[in-house]
Amino acid sequence: MTLPAPLTYHFVAASEAFLTVEEPLEEVLRERRRHYAERNQPIDFWLVSRPAFLEAAELQTVGSSVPRPAAAVVSTDPKFIEFLKLRLEFVAKGSFLAPSATISDPLATS
Repeated sequence: MTLPAPLTYHFVAASEAFLTVEEPLEEVLRERRRHYAERNQPIDFWLVSRPAFLEAAELQTVGSSVPRPAAAVVSTDPKFIEFLKLRLEFVAKGSFLAPSATISDPLATS
């Protein structure tokens, strides 16, 4: 069995409380979903609670800086993640390839 070609996923991550309670992230994601629906564009972003990818060796520096329990917004669109980084400020930002030997599922939870 061969794995699908890896994609680059971009993310912002922070404590779950920060992303889901302290910041109006739900409103931003809802607006983006509406925008995509108007253009018949597939969803390319996800809110992941307790993202497993933060435990990958190649993300150790970023992952160790994020308070636990963590949450992340993951997307294949780097511009959207850059927008979120500027909007939210106090988040860690990074990217990774998946599937890979260390990250089989980019949306897996731990």
